[in-house]
Amino acid sequence: MNFRERFLAGDTLYGTFLKVPATMPAEILGSIGYDFVVIDEEHSPFNRETTDRIVLACKVSGIAAIVRVQSGDPAHILSVLDCGADGVLVPHVTDADTARAIVAAGRYRGGKRGFAPTTRAGDFGRKSQAEHMADEDGRATIIAMIEDPEAIDHIDDIVAVEGLDGVFIGRGDLGAAYAGDADAADKVRTATETVQKAAGKVGRTVAILPSTPEDAAIQAQAGTTTFILSSDQGFLRAAAMQTHGKMSEAVTQAKKG
Repeated sequence: MNFRERFLAGDTLYGTFLKVPATMPAEILGSIGYDFVVIDEEHSPFNRETTDRIVLACKVSGIAAIVRVQSGDPAHILSVLDCGADGVLVPHVTDADTARAIVAAGRYRGGKRGFAPTTRAGDFGRKSQAEHMADEDGRATIIAMIEDPEAIDHIDDIVAVEGLDGVFIGRGDLGAAYAGDADAADKVRTATETVQKAAGKVGRTVAILPSTPEDAAIQAQAGTTTFILSSDQGFLRAAAMQTHGKMSEAVTQAKKG
């Protein structure tokens, strides 16, 4: 099964954001057994060439490559799918019209994706037009980021859009939107539950970034099946801090005799 098939089937999937524009984090994560990475073009210094190299590294390492594109611009979506990315995570989808537009940008049949057979996605011209289009429509995963209060207001319409594969609940941006409110945490919690219930009614897959193992368990019980665990930067920082702390403590104790 490809990533999209597993995602739609509700398999439990684990991934992480890639913030470092290099291939080795993807290779390492693939060797560990992560299911996917999310190349973060929205918040990190990636360009088309670095994304292309990392997508190739993912293919070699047996790990799916999802790209958080800068926006829902069809050119951004087309670019990464032609590189062979397994799907896109599109930020700030706030209504059904936007959801329909990103689905159209990522699909051939019934959509508006530009056709180019000589890309990596088209196996550099080996596939026939019909084969290429069918393969891509079955492979490209389209995920909308629900991270704005406006999106919560329109969530039933968004998840009902045909061809949308799932939603990612962006609790960070929701928290920022509610910042300053005395009940901000409650609003984020309510928004999260609202999205999960709406998605569950129509069979849309839900993804989230859990803050703790306990939070992951809560979200799993609510029907979430795809989990983005931190980032390559986050893993590096956490491991570096832990190692530095343990080693410096050991050296300090040794000096005390």
